[in-house]
Amino acid sequence: MLRAFSVLIVTALVATFAMAATTSGPAPGFTLQSRDGKTVSLADYKGQVVLVNFWATWCVPCRQEMPHLEAIYEKYNSLGFTMLGVNVEDNPAGAKKWLEENGPVKFPVLFDPKNQVSKLYKVETMPTTVIVARDGTMRFIHHGYHAGLEGDYQTQVRQLLRE
Repeated sequence: MLRAFSVLIVTALVATFAMAATTSGPAPGFTLQSRDGKTVSLADYKGQVVLVNFWATWCVPCRQEMPHLEAIYEKYNSLGFTMLGVNVEDNPAGAKKWLEENGPVKFPVLFDPKNQVSKLYKVETMPTTVIVARDGTMRFIHHGYHAGLEGDYQTQVRQLLRE
């Protein structure tokens, strides 16, 4: 309990000072189970712009960001863009319940209960958002969230959709 509380405080502090970085290099491949029980791989979206958002229900900024992510997904999904929400909690049941109560969330939500994918992406802050270009390279990484950051996401997604 103390660990979860400490992580929550650190997450809130870091989210206040959200940072973004431009990067390059191949996005690590992964396969996870989705909330509807299907197996989903990053490779399934080859040729699309993909926003990968690592989140947890205990993360207040993650919960604040979720409706904005849904709006971005709805706006750009038909243009060769998708979003993958990767929940990092040990037990997916809590995340599934939260999604049902706070939806709608139509973009694919995947579960990483052993944090294997979050380790591949070196996730240290919640939320962490990685935007992957059509060629499979990581182009933008955002650590934390603050109100208005979704505007940066949209600008970056549009940029990558035009490439």
